[in-house]
Amino acid sequence: MKFTDGYWLMRPGCTARHATEVADVRADDQRMTLYAPVKHVSRRGDTLNSPLLTVECWSPAEGIIGVRTTHHAGSARRGPEFALPGAGADAGKVRRDGAVVELVSGELTLRVDTEQPWRLEFVADGQVLTSAGERGNGFVTDAEGRHHMLAQLSLGVGELVYGLGERFTPLVKNGQTVDIWQADGGTSSEQAYKNIPFHLTNRGYGVFVNHPGRVSYEVGSEAVGQVQFSVEDQSLEYFVVHGPTPKQVLERYTALTGRPALPPAWALGLWLTTSFTTDYDEATVGRFIDGMAERGIPLSVFHFDCFWMRAHQWCDFAWDAETFPDPEGMLARLKQRGLRVCAWINPYIAQKSPLFEEGMREGHLVRRPDGSVWQWDLWQAGMALVDFTNPAARDWYTGKLRTLLAQGVDCFKTDFGERIPTDVVWHDGSDPERMHNYYTHLYNQAVFDLLREERGEGEAMLFARSATAGGQQYPVHWGGDCDSHFNAMAESLRGGLSLGLSGFGFWSHDIGGFEGTPTPTVFKRWVQFGLLSSHSRLHGSRSYRVPWDYGEEAVEVTREFTLLKHRLAPYLQRAAQQAHTTGIPVMRAMALEFPGDPTTGHLDRQYMLGDDLLVAPVFTDDGTAEYYVPEGTWTNILTGVRVTGPRWVREQHDFHTLPLLARPDSVIPFASDDQRPVSAWADDVELRVHAFADGARRTVAIPSTNGPGETARFDVRREGDRLSVTTDSPHPWRLRAGGPDGTLHIVAAGPATTEFRYEE
Repeated sequence: MKFTDGYWLMRPGCTARHATEVADVRADDQRMTLYAPVKHVSRRGDTLNSPLLTVECWSPAEGIIGVRTTHHAGSARRGPEFALPGAGADAGKVRRDGAVVELVSGELTLRVDTEQPWRLEFVADGQVLTSAGERGNGFVTDAEGRHHMLAQLSLGVGELVYGLGERFTPLVKNGQTVDIWQADGGTSSEQAYKNIPFHLTNRGYGVFVNHPGRVSYEVGSEAVGQVQFSVEDQSLEYFVVHGPTPKQVLERYTALTGRPALPPAWALGLWLTTSFTTDYDEATVGRFIDGMAERGIPLSVFHFDCFWMRAHQWCDFAWDAETFPDPEGMLARLKQRGLRVCAWINPYIAQKSPLFEEGMREGHLVRRPDGSVWQWDLWQAGMALVDFTNPAARDWYTGKLRTLLAQGVDCFKTDFGERIPTDVVWHDGSDPERMHNYYTHLYNQAVFDLLREERGEGEAMLFARSATAGGQQYPVHWGGDCDSHFNAMAESLRGGLSLGLSGFGFWSHDIGGFEGTPTPTVFKRWVQFGLLSSHSRLHGSRSYRVPWDYGEEAVEVTREFTLLKHRLAPYLQRAAQQAHTTGIPVMRAMALEFPGDPTTGHLDRQYMLGDDLLVAPVFTDDGTAEYYVPEGTWTNILTGVRVTGPRWVREQHDFHTLPLLARPDSVIPFASDDQRPVSAWADDVELRVHAFADGARRTVAIPSTNGPGETARFDVRREGDRLSVTTDSPHPWRLRAGGPDGTLHIVAAGPATTEFRYEE
């Protein structure tokens, strides 16, 4: 939100007060509180009739420093609040040297010179990362009398800002105005389904604003050298998170707000849905599944979208008896074919649903201040909203889902949760403005906790659309309603990379696009992109997404890339384990993986899939791909073609290839079984060695299929023309040097050290 009129003036009706200097410091060993007048105090009379800001500084964890600026501390403070599972005992240490007072946490220091004009400096490795200066802490009252707390943190020359959730605008947020406010706005506007008040920069730090309501950002926009964030409140709290690398920033941020659960490995396979408003029944579902099998395309999950329930009754959690007369039998038949089942839900109860009267009677629905149930006709006629702040309502809602789980449903697509009203009263007394963004957290948490309870640790997963800070704990999230053309495919990728830079480890999207019908060209290119994402789902709105609707070559491409993803499953599961334990996403912006290469700063049409695979989806009708290769020799694992960087590359690709490059000195495990995502990955695994330099060494762990552990480990080392492999695996394994047609060495089973002559 902008308050100024240019650099010198305020907008009509706006009055600003900023911390000017330090009048007093109160500190103990681990915390300090600064008292800041909003004008220079030169005599006693200056202390009268003027605000005094209270600025508290502390450290909730090593390498993180919190700052809370308060104007009037007596204002009523209602929830909700972000849960911070990683916030422990004070991790900071206060030290003073004359007029300078410092709070030190790890390698991060907050420095304040109490004899100088107001300035908070965040310092690491002897360098100022960012600072809050002349207008860095304060408040503004606007023409409507609203009270806004604001902060400004400086941007350095060349400093780039990322994150703030799944945003479909440019990946680099400099110059943008961003409101952290949940909205159902598709993928082609500045609105977002997943709004996260966290940003990181290419200068070694990130900032998390600890406020669940609307946070308004001006990112180098109102003041071009500042990131400004403001809230309508009497207090504003933020945490500066040190890295120094962007990966370390994400590790610390997700340790504070919660790490992603590890989704089950079966979810790595291909998902197919009924689509949304298309006609379908059990015969249609069977035809789809038979069609995939007949064409040699392995399917892992089948998803039933909205109309598995009766129209006008979402949600009543009852199968439409006309189209699905035997749901238990149908689900059992799907299970016999080795499929998992996902069912669509949302947190709304339509008036026609039998559950509406029950929920209203029992007090499970959100109410207006006059005591009536909040309703509207947008989406479902007369729909109401489940009040997840009420434990009884939460149990009531999840109890309906238990019935579906007993029938054979494995997971839920938790759709919606963005358009949450503010003219309501919540059961627990929460502030409606703060609950607008936070509602989705309670919704997804309730469903995820149920799945974890019913299915066990490691088997719970969602397909969720909306989220806020901390929502990364309940994967997987998908990109929402996109169109079916190349621009929408590119904007979806931007959103996913932005979400990954906001602490979310897993992300998917609707292959082929949701709205409209893709051309065969778009469909085939989106299939490549989708099956090289952490999770892969074919889904549409008014048209089906079965591959044969887009031509025989679309069938071939879908089959080829599904089989490829199955072979890459041990590699992808290892990346998933990393996301679970560190918060580093499976799909990574190039700037996250190569922070020392300035060319990667703005790249948003390519990404790293795990540590070692570069993916550059093709966004053109003629198959032209343009992408950037960092330093070293990279190998296309589909064609064997090598590219040496750093440089830009322009290539032509048919529909069976795309830029999919293995990193120099990488060893990528390929499963022997390409028919399913979960197999005995270590048995006859193929280790593909790419551009291994003399002296290079890599350790490859073959992950467990049902948790965070591993089943085998290979240590690969090159010395001169000799390549040695040491393993503890009791299973057969093989090694291939070079591209897909490189030298293949077949090795017997058993823990041993084996040497080869290295040939590329």
